[in-house]
Amino acid sequence: MKTIKYEAIVEHVSKMCQEANFDLGQDVVNAFQTALKKERSETGKDILEQLIANADIAKNERVPMCQDTGVSVFIVELGQDCHITGGKLYDAINEGVKKGYEEGYLRHSIVDHPITREKSKGYNTPSIIHVELVEGDELVIHMSAKGGGSENMSTLKMLKPSDGVEGVKNFILDTVKVAGPNACPPLVVGIGVGGNFERSAYLAKKSLFRPIGHRNERTEISELERELMEKINQLGIGPQGMGGSTTALDVKIEIEPCHIAALPVAINLNCHASRHKEIRL
Repeated sequence: MKTIKYEAIVEHVSKMCQEANFDLGQDVVNAFQTALKKERSETGKDILEQLIANADIAKNERVPMCQDTGVSVFIVELGQDCHITGGKLYDAINEGVKKGYEEGYLRHSIVDHPITREKSKGYNTPSIIHVELVEGDELVIHMSAKGGGSENMSTLKMLKPSDGVEGVKNFILDTVKVAGPNACPPLVVGIGVGGNFERSAYLAKKSLFRPIGHRNERTEISELERELMEKINQLGIGPQGMGGSTTALDVKIEIEPCHIAALPVAINLNCHASRHKEIRL
């Protein structure tokens, strides 16, 4: 059985939090550059060029690419033959977030009480942590810094099975239309279909951890991803909502079995700063 020290997790998570906010993934930068070649609007091209320049500045000067440094969301793959020593996994992740955000001068965006808005006592914690038990002895930590603007425009709906795939597509397109400029396009659109009420939301979030351009393994779902990408980019919302042919950089769908009476669909929008990192211990 492999053992991993609590302190090692703290240090790695601390570094991840800063890198997520300073170093935009190459998959996102490549998507910007591809979109720039296809964008039909001059304003849209100008904005895409600014987003590329902004990512370069953040990387070179070690500053956050956006003032909203997000809530830190983790999907952890915990091997059955992996043991954490010196403390609890959840505590190690939260301590790492606190250390990384504080030392990196990243914005403290968490309130402890959603109604009274009392500020969190732990710097940008608690995090949102999902743990999946898997085979092996590895600990794989996936992290996303999820901004509030795009999260606020995300939706979930319990469709009727009779709504079918057309109902699913219409709901997705309506969500993007309503979001307009508020989710800071160009977007990465994460979609969860199936499971139940809470599981569909998790699937939508999980899909956003896939690198841009990585299609679902199921042929009919990957085709649906491509179709929705095309239709979303025909809406004309464009980069930062200023018009153009690049409203989405990617569309990702995850599906799971569900009850015969249900068709849950969750849509988790991600802004152009699609910040995700991964470590393996």
